[in-house]
Amino acid sequence: MSRPLLLYANLVSDLAVDLDERDVLRTWAEQAPREVWMLYPGDVLVSPVPVGEEFLAYACGLTGIPPESVTVVDLPQAFGAVDGEARHHGAVARVRRASGGRPVGAVLPTALDASAVALADGLGVPLAPYASAAAAGAALEVTRLLNTKAGFRNVARELGMRLPDGRVCRREELAGAVRNLLLTHEQVVVKPDRSAGGHGLRFLSAAAGEWNPDDLAPVGGAGASWVVEERIDVACSVSIQLETGPHGPRPVFSGEMRTDEGSFTGYVSPLTPPLAHAGPTLEKWGRALGGFLAEHGYAGPFSLDAMVSADGSLFAGESNVRRTATTTPQAMVTRLAATAASAATSASAAGAREPAWATGKVQAPRPYRFDEAVTRLHADGTAYDPASGEGVVLYAGAPPDGRTWRYAVIADGHAALARYEAMLHASWASVP
Repeated sequence: MSRPLLLYANLVSDLAVDLDERDVLRTWAEQAPREVWMLYPGDVLVSPVPVGEEFLAYACGLTGIPPESVTVVDLPQAFGAVDGEARHHGAVARVRRASGGRPVGAVLPTALDASAVALADGLGVPLAPYASAAAAGAALEVTRLLNTKAGFRNVARELGMRLPDGRVCRREELAGAVRNLLLTHEQVVVKPDRSAGGHGLRFLSAAAGEWNPDDLAPVGGAGASWVVEERIDVACSVSIQLETGPHGPRPVFSGEMRTDEGSFTGYVSPLTPPLAHAGPTLEKWGRALGGFLAEHGYAGPFSLDAMVSADGSLFAGESNVRRTATTTPQAMVTRLAATAASAATSASAAGAREPAWATGKVQAPRPYRFDEAVTRLHADGTAYDPASGEGVVLYAGAPPDGRTWRYAVIADGHAALARYEAMLHASWASVP
């Protein structure tokens, strides 16, 4: 990629969910400040929400770049679906003013969608990692297809992945599909075709009695497809993140997803020893999917989510053809590890291992400002230490409520991760 880059944090995108889902889009947009970990001198970040100056200084202090060497533009109106070029005219002008007219080498979006292509085209630069905005636009169809549950099921079946028993249907067919699957399965899960992070899932059982499809009215949009699947007895959920393009797919990392009733709450990487057996199959399926995407013109990051059943069987769940909630934390961990290694002696760096890492949320005992939260970490002895390469990072900035903080833990192995997380939660459970 040609730097400087314009990072387009389009977490608000119709790829992942219908744009009428305002509440979930607002929640996702709040995470956009995490993209500061991707910035290098000269880069520009376009965010749907403001990025606090204290958080920017904190992140730049750990990555070792001057905060004044990067430009941050909060531009909520630039995000979402695009109707022609008019929607991005203001965004292009604002970016050019904010960057003082300095040209950027390419636009790097969170997701390849129509708004990202329009922004790159308006700026007259490529959309990374494509050679041009037009080349990226040609991959929109397959990107949109593989960000749907139905599209993934069809392609995954062709590629030989094991899937839960299920049906793709329209809203008017939902009741019949649920009724038929409950004849052979104790429970089923109903999924909007276009959703992410577990948003909009419904779990149903025969024991619960008759179910009214009108309950789903707020989710999915008119005319949307739905997927009804048997509910797997899930022991844990796993995923693999890869990159693909003309030279084929390349695995980047894998790990266990933390979930609550199907909703994503955090991540642990790499896979723990009890889950190591899932790794080869995950990689095999991920490479197959990456090959399919590349054949249809897609280049860039994607993930494959799967479920490990109670008996150890692996079932493919869905694909996310974009940078996901785990991509930026992993990039941050890799970057901080490289900084720590370069600061260490050559002898100790030679023996360094790839760190383990985890993400999650911690509830503060009262609302904190960002500086107060950082001070609390240092007082607890859990704050990330560049010298040791371990500790807790507040990787997404200050939450709107001042209490529900997203964190990442970096450590030398899973046991150390668990210790840091236990210390963090135990300490923040009490008012200072």
